Amino acid sequence: MSDSGLNERASLLLKALVERYIRDGQPVGSRTLSRESALEVSPATIRNVMADLEELGLVASPHTSAGRIPTAAGLRVFVDGLVTVKPLQRKIAEEIETSFAEPVDSSQELVTNASKLLSQVTHLAGVVTMPRSTHAQLRQIEFLPLSGNRVLAIIVVNSREVQNRILNLDRHYTESELRQAANYLTEQFSGNEVDDVRDRLIDELKQARQSMNSMMLNAISMAQRAFEQGEKEDCVIAGKTNLMDIAELSDVEKLRQLFEVFNRKRDILHLLDQSSSAEGVQIFIGKESGYAPLNECSVVSAPYAVDDEVLGVLGVIGPTRMAYERVIPIVDVTARLLGKALKTG
Repeated sequence: MSDSGLNERASLLLKALVERYIRDGQPVGSRTLSRESALEVSPATIRNVMADLEELGLVASPHTSAGRIPTAAGLRVFVDGLVTVKPLQRKIAEEIETSFAEPVDSSQELVTNASKLLSQVTHLAGVVTMPRSTHAQLRQIEFLPLSGNRVLAIIVVNSREVQNRILNLDRHYTESELRQAANYLTEQFSGNEVDDVRDRLIDELKQARQSMNSMMLNAISMAQRAFEQGEKEDCVIAGKTNLMDIAELSDVEKLRQLFEVFNRKRDILHLLDQSSSAEGVQIFIGKESGYAPLNECSVVSAPYAVDDEVLGVLGVIGPTRMAYERVIPIVDVTARLLGKALKTG
């Protein structure tokens, strides 16, 4: 008996059925299973095993078809113990390694590239959460005037990461005012953790308005806006349109709901956050995600870390009928290389 409670014959037949269904997307009949599984048993015996699997809720017969398809529960049994994970194809492995070997200016760019990479190599949607800003130290902040009341905030974090944000302010500030504000902020906050800087900015605005001069108030107000803006992009999703070409997700209403989830991002972040405390690759199939728009989808995710400290999670979103044996190693390798790139960066 396997971990799933199935005997060897039932396990082999379920494995063969799932693999064939993933490949073709069609219900699988007994004769096909007889050939695929290489078991020397009659189609009648296979039909009996299929009836048992159907009673267990692992396969289903769609409409009047003689064949069967795996249910979400059947796919769970498959990914938990029957899937044969394939080594990465050399071409894909080289593509992933080459992508991370290219120099970048920031962790934001690394995350964006990783999301695009996952989408390109799987032909599904790639998603990567932004690294938590632990050990991100503010080095310097500058403000440059733009047209109207707009100001470019340049924030230097750690040794070389530069973040640029455009602020729409309530009035026009001169170059001299902006320079004074930047000098004050750099002097006050340089060397502090970014999260601590955010908290101190809020506290100082609340507690010290009366004792601050206008330059200090302006400086702290601008900095607060700059850091608040930086919190908006919690994750990067690439390749959403890839899902439009997948038959199981092609229903207009399903796609609309799915794209709403992508645009909102909150549900995706909550789901991925469940993977941050787990080791290795995690897979959510259909309703396991807890979000109705993802009922027809699977999410394959893995945490990425620097020096054993988990900074975020990345993954792939696609139909439940995805090539798990191919997607799992892609997600695993990408997570490890992203962590390595963030460390060396």
